[in-house]
Amino acid sequence: MAGSMAGMTAVICTYPLDMVRVRLAFQVKGEHTYTGIIHAFKTIYAKEGGFLGFYRGLMPTILGMAPYAGVSFFTFGTLKSVGLSYAPTLLGRPSSDNPNVLVLKTHINLLCGGIAGAIAQTISYPFDVTRRRMQLGTVLPEFEKCLTMRETMKYVYGQHGIRKGLYRGLSLNYIRCIPSQAVAFTTYELMKQFFHLN
Repeated sequence: MAGSMAGMTAVICTYPLDMVRVRLAFQVKGEHTYTGIIHAFKTIYAKEGGFLGFYRGLMPTILGMAPYAGVSFFTFGTLKSVGLSYAPTLLGRPSSDNPNVLVLKTHINLLCGGIAGAIAQTISYPFDVTRRRMQLGTVLPEFEKCLTMRETMKYVYGQHGIRKGLYRGLSLNYIRCIPSQAVAFTTYELMKQFFHLN
């Protein structure tokens, strides 16, 4: 629950930036709707319903972030706990800030973080696909079929199925997600030691 709430709070605070990033990234050379970040913000605000225009696709993002962050934190915590309980000498070492506390070795931290990221990404990926489609909004020709989260998921599933629709691009996303989560969890654990939180 704590991981889910942390993820959802971060998403809500940064969502307009993600919306503009997706719109700018999708532009085709020679067909630029936006000249830059500021112009994208102004155009979306003026043509897509003001401030609410920046939050198009927020619901699938939140519904995807809750299991993503929750499962990610839960999986990492479980792997860490099980590893240190059943193989403390093989997987663990004394914490630098508190020798009485065992922590995972750095390479095991990276491995557990990567596994946690992969599992969480697999569970939440259909929501990510839905979010991107909704964020692109009027840029896509099937815009009117993707106004709500339900319509968008139904359209993607109906047109492309599960593997080539709701999970399209998952393997490529693993390349980004697994190292990202591995580094994030490892940094988190190292910072806990640095700030004497063990």
